[in-house]
Amino acid sequence: MILVDSSVWIDYLRNRTTAAVAKLETVLRVGPLLVGDLVLCEVLQGLHDDAEAQRVESVLRGFEMASLCEPEIAISAAANYRFLRTRGVTIRQTIDLIIGTFCIERGHALLHSDRDFEPMERLLGLQTV
Repeated sequence: MILVDSSVWIDYLRNRTTAAVAKLETVLRVGPLLVGDLVLCEVLQGLHDDAEAQRVESVLRGFEMASLCEPEIAISAAANYRFLRTRGVTIRQTIDLIIGTFCIERGHALLHSDRDFEPMERLLGLQTV
């Protein structure tokens, strides 16, 4: 299953032409997607008004939804943060750390366009699209 990060959904909703958006458009046609609750929150909080938020929420709820942070994921994310810090890497956003850890722990691939995930790919084995 592929989890799509808010960085990609936001570019998609703003009609930006990026490599990640092109991949999303392909995945929308061929495969199942997973929308995380924290990703949903990040996407919806950036929208301009309630009507737009309701429309986007309705579309995103059409995909399989997942709660990204349960106690085991929180503990693993904290351990990943400490590990990365020992390698000289500080992840800027806790939500990104949780998203990456969720994907690693659950065996999902991540579609993103956020530099915080690169060290997780390189040092923790995060699979990406």
